[in-house]
Amino acid sequence: MAPPQRSPRPAGAAGRPRHLARTAAALAAALSLLSPLGAAGIAAAAAQETPAADVEVQVNTQASLGRLTDTARGVNAAVWDSHMNDPEVAALMKAADVGAMRYPGGSYADIYHWQTHTAPGGYVAPGTGFDAFMGTVRATGAEPILIANYGSGTPQEAAGWVRYANVTKDYDAKYWEIGNEIYGNGHYGSGWEHDDHPDKSPQEYARQVRAYALAMKAVDPTIKIGAVLTAPGNWPDGVVGAGDPGDWNHTVLSQVTDVIDFVSVHWYAGGSDTTADAALTRLTRLPGELREVRNQIDRYAGADSPRIGIALTEVNTNTGGAMLTARPNGLFAADAFLTALENGVFNVDWWNTHNGADRITTVDGETDYGDMGMLSSGGCTGEVCEPAPNTPFHPYYGMKMTSELGTAGDTLVPAVSSARDVSAHAVHRRDGRLSVLLINKNPDAARTVDLAYTGFTPSAATPEASRYARGDNDVTDVTGSEASASRVTVPPYGMLAVTVTPRPGTGPEVSAAGTPGTPRLEAVTDTTGRLSWAGAPGATRYLVQERDGAHTWLVGETTGTSVTLRNLPPGSTHTVNVLASDASGRLSAPSDPLTFTTGTPSDAPCAVTYHPDTGWGNGFVATVTVRNLSDTPVTGWTMDWDWPTDGQSVSSGWNATFHQTGRHVRVTAPEGAGPLAPDGASTASFGFVGANDGPNPEPTTFRLNGAVCSGG
Repeated sequence: MAPPQRSPRPAGAAGRPRHLARTAAALAAALSLLSPLGAAGIAAAAAQETPAADVEVQVNTQASLGRLTDTARGVNAAVWDSHMNDPEVAALMKAADVGAMRYPGGSYADIYHWQTHTAPGGYVAPGTGFDAFMGTVRATGAEPILIANYGSGTPQEAAGWVRYANVTKDYDAKYWEIGNEIYGNGHYGSGWEHDDHPDKSPQEYARQVRAYALAMKAVDPTIKIGAVLTAPGNWPDGVVGAGDPGDWNHTVLSQVTDVIDFVSVHWYAGGSDTTADAALTRLTRLPGELREVRNQIDRYAGADSPRIGIALTEVNTNTGGAMLTARPNGLFAADAFLTALENGVFNVDWWNTHNGADRITTVDGETDYGDMGMLSSGGCTGEVCEPAPNTPFHPYYGMKMTSELGTAGDTLVPAVSSARDVSAHAVHRRDGRLSVLLINKNPDAARTVDLAYTGFTPSAATPEASRYARGDNDVTDVTGSEASASRVTVPPYGMLAVTVTPRPGTGPEVSAAGTPGTPRLEAVTDTTGRLSWAGAPGATRYLVQERDGAHTWLVGETTGTSVTLRNLPPGSTHTVNVLASDASGRLSAPSDPLTFTTGTPSDAPCAVTYHPDTGWGNGFVATVTVRNLSDTPVTGWTMDWDWPTDGQSVSSGWNATFHQTGRHVRVTAPEGAGPLAPDGASTASFGFVGANDGPNPEPTTFRLNGAVCSGG
């Protein structure tokens, strides 16, 4: 039979696809990068008054968003893809600095048996076996991410694969996921993932993860085991199955954090609006969803949480089969890779290397083949055929543009744009250079961008620049004599990367102090947080800085390696970095970040329990119970809280009156309600139906008549 050109997709819920004061002052200079002009055009342009920039981007090298890993950029590979191991694939992926390749391909992983190279019920293309795949991985210079067969496999089969890979063949395969989208096994009503286990609950998956981890690490204790989670705000997040203690993520994490090393989540822009602008806009949800994944890991792993990484092992738009090979999906790819890496993810894998033609549309004046692959498979839809196999589509060049920013070990730093249709990302390289990628999502107008820097002083040297925009057949070097200090012009629907050198004698690379270790939260109360970190050689003191966007401010200073931050609001979230200062006052590079949330007072005059009863991805039902712990009755009460994200709201409720303004919710006691008795002798409960466009984290602080309550 003919090989399938695309992997199956599930019907059902949400159309789910199967498949992160003492600081240096801000310094700015003028930088202008213009499209190539003839001599007469350049002279005419120079004679005109320089127009004002319409976008401002602030870059702060004194705050870290984490380091690029050697597995940062990845792609998926599937055993049904006959072009998976073409020599051109390794060459193209190497050119884009791809560091990870995931195998054997999404949902196929749960029917694929590595030893026999078979997938009962599916098609396996010739030449796609494990050893052939590893040949491509090694030719690329990447690491494999392998999916152990959970659906029809066993812990013993997975352990045998580890033995073959790392003992027999010495492939040193480090990352092993247990199954693919196992939450799609029918337990919640929609089933696209194969699962032979009679018990398809999250409890059984957690039990099996422990069994797989035990068997596989008995062969090679150095491997990393990953468990599958749902993306917060995406079905079936929040859904509680019959007899389950909670939804998928909370049930699984409550049982496996001691045996796993990372979690695997998938994220597709999706949605009923299939326009390019809608898909690009949906990326604004991703940081909050990844933050909620980390919150969930924190909740169950506690102090061990930093050891557990997050991998975004599938990402794409999946906008109804449209905008998949077109230019806006290239912009999406670059933006998605870097947004995830900036928000705590160590690996991002595009779905897919090849996927096959589907719905034919026209986007930005070009044929879109409805193909979720980065490279053409050469397939056809009706009489419309893709270009030759392995021809790169726009998403490939989006990923390749991200490699212009830096390599493993370089530091992601905040870059904040004043315009919603211009994204900015920045990497401070180990050699002191600073690279900034600007993505113009406006299809009709070029955008002029002023760049400003905190903690970095640019030299007067011409910056390196590369571009991918209309008319470019590849990432194109546009370094030219027009480039000066701190202004660039980004073409419509285009990407521009600039790399600026520091002024000699400036920057952390000249400091005698090394980089401090990542801070750890030793203790937290409702108003304090005690942090500690590994010291840095050459340091005479340490500065603790809090960050909001690209802005940082000093919150602590010490000559030791710990500090207690005081006077913090209850239930507030803080992101901090530590910098070391040498004897001359020169600052090191910032540590990796720590984000923590303060608690609620233990001696509060009230206590609140917030209980999410059920959910369905973009909506939920919750019950709130309040007790008066003071020694006097409370009559005519009001309850206030703030939602952690913009997408959360109260739709309707009972046993109280609800009013929401922005993120703020005020609940008032129903008419005729009696007083709340003192000393916890009585409770008041109310419930509501809520909506969430994105993640649905629980509120952190509740106030009864203005007083902060404790939790529970």
